[in-house]
This record gives sequence, C-alpha cells and structure tokens, in this order.
Amino acid sequence: MWPFSSSKPAQPEETKSIDSLPWESMVDLLAGTAGGMPISAEAALRVPAVAAAVRVISEAAASLDIKFVRGKDEVDHPARRLLQEEANDWLSSFELVRGLVVQALTQDSGGLAWVNRVGGKPVEVILYDPGNIQVTYSTQGTGEPEYRLANKVVPARDIIHVAGPFRRCPLTLACEAIGLAALMERHGAGLWRNGARPGGVLSFEGRMTADAVKRIGQSWAAAHGGSKTGGVAVLDNKGKYEPIAFTSTDAQYLENRRFQVLEISRAFRVPPSMLYDLERVTWSNGEQMGKEFLTYSLEPWLLALEAAFMRALLTPKERKSGLRIVFDRDDLTRADLGARATAYSSLVSSRVYNPNELRAWDGMPPYEGGDEFVNPAITPGAAANDNKPKEPANAA
Repeated sequence: MWPFSSSKPAQPEETKSIDSLPWESMVDLLAGTAGGMPISAEAALRVPAVAAAVRVISEAAASLDIKFVRGKDEVDHPARRLLQEEANDWLSSFELVRGLVVQALTQDSGGLAWVNRVGGKPVEVILYDPGNIQVTYSTQGTGEPEYRLANKVVPARDIIHVAGPFRRCPLTLACEAIGLAALMERHGAGLWRNGARPGGVLSFEGRMTADAVKRIGQSWAAAHGGSKTGGVAVLDNKGKYEPIAFTSTDAQYLENRRFQVLEISRAFRVPPSMLYDLERVTWSNGEQMGKEFLTYSLEPWLLALEAAFMRALLTPKERKSGLRIVFDRDDLTRADLGARATAYSSLVSSRVYNPNELRAWDGMPPYEGGDEFVNPAITPGAAANDNKPKEPANAA
C-alpha cells in the first residue's frame, strides 16, 4: 500500500529541519576547511582511511545473521524474509543493512528506509538515496521526529531510522581532520606528478643571457649528474651552489599523514589496525584491538539497528510479548577450530553447557543423549567397541 494517498495528519508542534541535502551536494558543507578547501561527503569517501572505516563498520554489521527470537527460541515472522533474504526485488538484506549503516556514518540525517505494508504486514523495505526522506525534530525538547517522503508526512512506524550520536555523522564531526587528510594527499600527488623541486641553485654575479644559463645548466648536469653525483664541484666567476633542503614539514610528511589516519580512526572509534595502520600492532595487542572494535565501535551500531528494526517491523503487541530482533554476534567472536575445541571441552566438562547446546552454536543437529549435563572424564559413556565377539546376524 503506497502511503501517499492518505490525507496529511494535523501538524503536531513547530519543527525544525536538520540537514538532509542530496548526496551530490555539499552535505552540511562538510566544511573541512583545511587550507580553505571545503570537502563533500563524496570527496571524503575518496580518502582511503575514511572509506576503510565506513566499510569495516557497515560490512561487519551486514555480515551477521538477523534472528527473530522470543526468549531463547527463534520464531517465524512476516518480516523475517526482509532481514534474512531480500529487502525487496532489487536489494538483498545484506545490502539493506550495509546501506543503512553507510548512510548513518556519512549523513547527518542518518540511515533511512521506508517499510511498505500490505494488509498491515511488511512486504518490502525501500532504502532511498540520501535526501529523499527528510526528518525534522520537535522544538519542544522532546526530540520526537517527523518524516516526509515525496513531501508527504509518513508515520514514524513505517520508517527505519538509524542515527548517530549528537545528530551528526562522523564525517561532519571530523570534517577538519578529513579535509586535512585530503589536502595532504592532493599535495603529495601534485608534488610527485609535477616533480618541479630542484636539488639546488647555481648563482653567478652579473646578468646572464638565456643561452649562458642553458649552457651552464647542461655543463653542470654533464659534470655532476647521474653516476657522477657526489663529486667535487669547481666554480669560477664567483659562482655559488646552494642546495635546497627539505623543510621540517616536508621531512615529516609521512608522519603527518599517519597522524591523520589516527585522527580518522578516533572519529569512527575504529582501531588503527582496522584501517591497516600496523605500525604499533603486535601479537599481544592485535587480538585486544579486535575485541575493542566489537565492543566499542560495532556493538553500538548493532544495538541502534536492532532498536530501529523493532520499532518499524514489530507491533507494540509483539514487542510486549517479548519478541525481539537480534543480530547473531557469535560469528564475530568465534575463535579458530583448535581454540573452540578446547573451550567446548571445558564447558562440557564443567557442565555449564551440554553437547547439543554447543552443537547448535556451530549449526549442527542435536544427537540423542546430548541434552544431558555430564562430565565425560568422570562418567564416560559406553565404549564404541568392547572387543567381545559378535554373533552372526543369521544365527539361530
């Protein structure tokens, strides 16, 4: 059912709009004014560190399975297919989640999608390009949002809205750091592209003709260029050679660029190792950085996604009954096979979990007797072969 045939409801309170400009425009001017250079959201994503941060958060969230659960049991729901298979005819559930998080990371208005219902049941989720769905907030201090699509008010229950903190996205909050990183990349590209920095300057007293300058330059290159570099130069006519030294900023160019990567990682709360800055990564702290990414960077976005899905896809009655939409985080915290085997053995021996519960973690079916809480080291089961001779099957 297309929502625009219904009449516009009465305006509640005076509202004010936050920025929801089209993707191609200067999003909130995103004024990374390093050197007076404004930077758009599209240009910001051309900074490799920014693109890596956005991708690692959005793709990590989209790679997790989404379940509808009540208590510990997974249940069926009309919206299950939309979040586990296809959001609509042209968008997969993976692309839906990834797109929502990308918009939330790059747009002040957040990630916005419209839920199409038929007979009160959700049948598809449409992820619009940024700027097509506008959101305004109440000026009365309640923070209640109002949504418009095609200049028509849409009920909040039909909108999936994933927003960042402060009602500002990381691109806007870190616009100066991102603008400086982009400016340094442009400076480096121009320096190597043009290659116009000379190694030194030859100077002579008096005015020289163009032919004389050319002739001296050629003779100097022939005497001291290529394999002859490092020899002793002899100048007459009061000539002087002054080498051009790199400034402190030039000498620390790579250090300055590395620091901007750290600034961008702070803005997105992503460990530098996730942006492939491995300078300070060791065997001991690499795993810890991965855990910090799951806890402090990814987990808040997963909670925001779960809340947004539950508001838009579950009725108040369903939510009250304990039905929840959750991400299966086990895929991100799962260790390698050897570590899992050791942990499983310890959990079964201590009777914290039974074998069938652990088999369910790996997507394996239960087996008979696997629901018992026993310690195999103390109460072993029957031997697979007791070495006693067996009677023939056709014996009388």
